[in-house]
Amino acid sequence: MWRLLQIELHKIRHHRGSKFLIISYFFLLTSLALIASIKFDIGPIKFHLAEQGIFNFPYIWHLNTFLASILKIFLMLVIVSMMSNEYSNNTLKQNLIDGLSKKEFVLSKFYTVILFALISTIFVAITTFILGMIYSDYTEWPIIFTDLEYLISYFIKLVAFFSFGLFLGVLVKRSAFAIGALFLWFIIESIFIGLMRWNWKIENYDHYTQFLPLNAMSNLIKEPFTRFNAVKSVAQQIGETIQKDFSVQFTDILIVIFWIILFTYSTYYILMKRDL
Repeated sequence: MWRLLQIELHKIRHHRGSKFLIISYFFLLTSLALIASIKFDIGPIKFHLAEQGIFNFPYIWHLNTFLASILKIFLMLVIVSMMSNEYSNNTLKQNLIDGLSKKEFVLSKFYTVILFALISTIFVAITTFILGMIYSDYTEWPIIFTDLEYLISYFIKLVAFFSFGLFLGVLVKRSAFAIGALFLWFIIESIFIGLMRWNWKIENYDHYTQFLPLNAMSNLIKEPFTRFNAVKSVAQQIGETIQKDFSVQFTDILIVIFWIILFTYSTYYILMKRDL
């Protein structure tokens, strides 16, 4: 495992584009902390975002993992470029000539995916904990350690998304086309969900759409904003009631794990069948 990881890390270390994307990703993750400094002072109106309770434990675990997951496309680009470089630089063929099996090659990529997801999860956990300890109104340990399942969901979501990128990178061989294929699939899923909901008017359409890969990943960490008390108060004033289950569902985790296995196996299958 470590030998395979070292091979991939060596390739990344000597690729400027990958290093730039990784640095940008973690810089943007760190900049999430700047949200706490947002203030509006317009005459008598004074608004400080950190004082609105969005950094309170345990809500902050949900908020930060959701916001951080939006930035996952940066590491996705690294994963995709890793695969495209293997073809453009002929390093894939050279690795196989040097004795690396196709199974080991896929495992080396998958271990890198897990490493990226794990480092990102630890980074988000530390950042969230520090922000919460500074701004949260509730710092009792039982409250702090509530809702940590969002970190698990975040990790699984990243592994699934990166595995999808790995699969697309092997499938189309070019990073630009792989990213294009990702956005095309997102559009197809969105249109399909829209048709089921608005045109076909299928009741409980989400029971069917929960199995779509990108939608399944999205369901792992649902949007946290309507969970905010201020949003609920506004909704009540206009006669609306927000009833939504924000918890992490075990079924959603199982569906995403299924996609991780399928993407990884499909990547291996393509390499086994393809003439390199």
